[in-house]
Amino acid sequence: MTKEEFSKILPSIPHQPGCYKYFSKENQIIYVGKAKDLRKRVSSYFNKNIENFKTRKLVGLISAIEFTVTESEHDAFLLENSLIKHYQPRFNIVLKDDKSYPFIVIKKEPFPRVFFTRRVIRDGSEYIGPFTGLMRVRELLELVRQNIPLRTCSLNLTESNISKGKFKVCLEYHLGNCNGPCQGFQNEADYKEKLQLVRHVLKGNIGDVIKSLKEEMNRHAAALEFEKAQIIKKKIESLQNYQSRSVVVNPRLENVDVACILTDDTHFYVNYMMVTNGSVVHSNTLQIDKKLDEEDNDVLSLALDNLMEKYQSIAREVIVPLPVNVTDPAIKVTIPKAGDKKQLLDMAVKNAQIFMHEIRKKATLLLGEKTRESTMLILEELQEALQLSEIPVHIECFDNSNFQGSYPVAAMVCFRNGLSSNKEYRHFHIKTVEGINDFASMSEVVYRRYKRMLDEKESLPQLVIIDGGKGQLGAALESIEKLGLTGRMALVGLAKKEESIFFPGDSEPVQLPYDSPAHLLVRRIRDEVHRFGITFHRQIRSKGTFKNELEEIPGIGEKTATELLTAFRSVKNISTLTERELTKVIGASKARVVFDYFQQKLKTQN
Repeated sequence: MTKEEFSKILPSIPHQPGCYKYFSKENQIIYVGKAKDLRKRVSSYFNKNIENFKTRKLVGLISAIEFTVTESEHDAFLLENSLIKHYQPRFNIVLKDDKSYPFIVIKKEPFPRVFFTRRVIRDGSEYIGPFTGLMRVRELLELVRQNIPLRTCSLNLTESNISKGKFKVCLEYHLGNCNGPCQGFQNEADYKEKLQLVRHVLKGNIGDVIKSLKEEMNRHAAALEFEKAQIIKKKIESLQNYQSRSVVVNPRLENVDVACILTDDTHFYVNYMMVTNGSVVHSNTLQIDKKLDEEDNDVLSLALDNLMEKYQSIAREVIVPLPVNVTDPAIKVTIPKAGDKKQLLDMAVKNAQIFMHEIRKKATLLLGEKTRESTMLILEELQEALQLSEIPVHIECFDNSNFQGSYPVAAMVCFRNGLSSNKEYRHFHIKTVEGINDFASMSEVVYRRYKRMLDEKESLPQLVIIDGGKGQLGAALESIEKLGLTGRMALVGLAKKEESIFFPGDSEPVQLPYDSPAHLLVRRIRDEVHRFGITFHRQIRSKGTFKNELEEIPGIGEKTATELLTAFRSVKNISTLTERELTKVIGASKARVVFDYFQQKLKTQN
């Protein structure tokens, strides 16, 4: 839209608050904005020299303008927020939900279970969160398990099933971790009271739970049930200990939300903290791409509104560094100058500064576009899936192979914080094994690697992946045991075809969801150790150390041989394949040549 075209519609735009929508020639909404004075705001796009490239591009794409008048600027903010969420225009800042964050769900079912999940299903269940770290979720669930007896089984505890006596109490009942609703030892009303205590714990209201337990303890003491009173006392001490480890600012603050914003040339950084009864129960920092010449208070308003909704905030006051709009006009907006509230705001600024520094550091080191937070979530997911005692921030993966039944070699790659650490990659010539023995070769390289790390007093990885079958995993385990490292690192095997993960001694493997971030990370590590190993083989060939048998087949060159070895690992494996299997990798004509070669070789040997 040119200035001349805009001048024709200018008289129709009122000097009133409201929202405006810009449409492209395809009749798509490309931008939504709000204004205290619609005519002045919209005119600013056409009546001044615009320096920002993205804003100039937006103006060049505008084909039509629509506006909606509202009663107040606050109503304009509400309408703008609603339109952005609905249409997600390309030039507006859109805060997308991160589906990978963990939640704690109170399942909609008779005698509801409480457990961790990353999938929010609209089935009427109650989801509490999201939480920014898996460790905090585990800590909260363990706190609930130790202090509030709930069922963990998946039995269908309908009234009819219980009355028919279909179920018997399990070990959890005898350990005191469940009150036995499956056999009618606990009614639904009492169970709902316990669930209410769970909600208080998960939302940070530890004081209400402690108060309830003290009342229960006093009842037992009055009835001379001192053993039961002592059990309740220990639970109270456990909760008080947890409460003391929370970041307590000032108990008198009760429920408030805190948000701040920092900015650089390309991004905004918004830190949000939820404070319940004086304790910080949530803290999260967002990185938001700049689209146009957005004002800090507009971005902070949008982010704060989305985050309060996402975290199900019940705060009646928000603490911010500058004026913002909030959805609920009853919420008080405070810009503190001193005191406890100013200290809270300073804490939020410090968190945002640390986050921004980490992002810049990663960009400088070319560590990729993923934030530290998102990478750690993937590692936490892997930890959860494999039930590891520590987050696997240091992972190493081994693979060995040979050519023509000779010259066995091995490779090892290292990943730190989910990213490859190339300087720590290692390749190995097998030294102590006579002939071809994949098991003994794996045992040798694992022993050599960790013997050296022990001698040089280097930190050990949390997770070691052996790319191979159970035999190779068992061989690696022998070396770990010989070095006295049992229990100091997790050792797993990775099946070559199914990409299943198995532990020493386990009959059933762990199968990660195919498209999960944790599975993609494992596949990336596996592919990287294959690539590094093949590169090593190629270097050896170029030095004339050995000749690849595949390259001796008429019509098969180095490129085709490398493709086959990358896919099937060894000449021995390739010699056993069908023509159809070979065709999938190198095409029909070359597959026929390779297949005929090995068939003829087999006949000659027989």
